[in-house]
Amino acid sequence: MHQSINPTTGALVAEFPLHDDKDIDAALGQAVTAQRQWRRVPIEKRVTLLTAMARELRADKERFARIITEEIGKPISESRAEIEKCAATCDFYAAKAPEYLADEVIASNATESMVVFDPIGVVLAIMPWNYPFWQLFRFAAPALAAGNGAILKHAANVPRSAQAIEEVMQKAGCPDGLFRALLIDSGKVAGIIADDRIAAVTLTGSTQVGQIVAAQSGQALKKQVLELGGSDPFIVLPGADLAQAAQVAVRSRFINVGQSCVNAKRFIVAEEIADEFTALFRAGIEALKIGDPMDEDTQIGPMARMNLRADLHDQVQRSIADGAQLSLGGAMQEGAGFFYLPTLLDRVTPAHTSFREELFGPVASVIRCADADQAVALANDTEFGLGASVWTNDAGLARRMARDIDAGAVFINGMVASDARLPFGGIKKSGYGRELGSYGIREFTNIKTVWIGPATAPVHQQTR
Repeated sequence: MHQSINPTTGALVAEFPLHDDKDIDAALGQAVTAQRQWRRVPIEKRVTLLTAMARELRADKERFARIITEEIGKPISESRAEIEKCAATCDFYAAKAPEYLADEVIASNATESMVVFDPIGVVLAIMPWNYPFWQLFRFAAPALAAGNGAILKHAANVPRSAQAIEEVMQKAGCPDGLFRALLIDSGKVAGIIADDRIAAVTLTGSTQVGQIVAAQSGQALKKQVLELGGSDPFIVLPGADLAQAAQVAVRSRFINVGQSCVNAKRFIVAEEIADEFTALFRAGIEALKIGDPMDEDTQIGPMARMNLRADLHDQVQRSIADGAQLSLGGAMQEGAGFFYLPTLLDRVTPAHTSFREELFGPVASVIRCADADQAVALANDTEFGLGASVWTNDAGLARRMARDIDAGAVFINGMVASDARLPFGGIKKSGYGRELGSYGIREFTNIKTVWIGPATAPVHQQTR
């Protein structure tokens, strides 16, 4: 059974039986049949499905937002924003997919030669709980527009979200079987990946799970896009607007109760401004309102699961034992629910747990540095490479640092965030491949060369 537990109260809301092997086999068969027909639908007609998906998301935004908040504890205002972001991304690809997937004519020795972007087939999407709608739709909108089908294996603690997503697809007029949400345990995933009816895999999740899925997909020689863990640096240098930087730092760390791969986690601050910045940062954290995530004013709700809170607290305690200074928080909130007090650790060094490990929850770490060069060295001293933020009034320095930082995205004087117009993804143990933008929609296509003769000139390269 998959259970939906309200993290605000700890109460069981609903439970759902799992799909068995016969259900999985039927879903894969239906998806392949539907995708073979869908790929032949002109893209101008395929994108009308995305427009309908956006319409259905907005039409029932309040209900979907409540489901998210009841399943993972996200503040209701953020849940609404998540639904709207899904809808906006569907609208974006409805408008841009025909351009992004248009044939590219390339001059060669052929009478005509081009690159075309054919759909790859049915993609298995293994999705996490922290953005239960957004993580799926940022994949599904471009993948379906490109002519693919999709099988969703969602996180076990968000079964209501998984079913609601399938409902959106059905109401939008998605062809029968083209998209299915399967409620299955992780033990079934390897068999699905190995099945010839699955053409590729996309995963958003932890680095540890990414390594397992990468191995299974590699054994089956199947394309993967992996968006994994992160320990994003937030660098603040002299001359930056410290009040603005601190304000954005609070949001960048504590949005979604700090449970995002792309949250800022390590705040690397020049020593000469560190005390001033940290005081502003702490004041902003102290002002956060903790409480019932259904309350419109709440900014920090509970963590999604009890075990996640316990793991986070253990990391905080180990960091303090390592020598980090506890400036604020550092404890579980008493009473019902899985609440953790917003926490600030100061004078963190690379020897501390909070520097080395990803802290997936409402905990921020301040690391002090001598200058911009040391800031870059500290930013890169991690196994992760998802996003990074740099705050400085020196435009030339900012551009140089953006090139030197090992990350999939660097934001200057702004908060790292995904945007449908820009590619999103990481390097190192934050994964590989890209979602969103023109690059994201092409990840699950066959980038095919088409050569039409006769040749108009000799071929100078050796044939193979």
